[in-house]
Amino acid sequence: MAGKVIAVIRIYPKELTENFEPIVNKVQNVIKNSVYELMKWEAIDIAFGYKALDIYFLMPEDIERGTEELEELIKGIDDVDNIDVVYVTRIGA
Repeated sequence: MAGKVIAVIRIYPKELTENFEPIVNKVQNVIKNSVYELMKWEAIDIAFGYKALDIYFLMPEDIERGTEELEELIKGIDDVDNIDVVYVTRIGA
């Protein structure tokens, strides 16, 4: 049986915001029929009041192309300016 990985994706919103719920809801909507599971999220201070959003996803480790599909799904959301993969780590066996 394949292990799982946690992928942390940092989302940079197009607009300054304190309320990330709408973006999180859109992310949940685009991944709802996929192998990705949203585990948790947190706002991250970047600079001068600008905040980004770190989302922790659980996904199979043997997925083809790694996080590429997940990145493409998130980049397709209107409110998203850019994203970074912060880290990916394997959990379990």
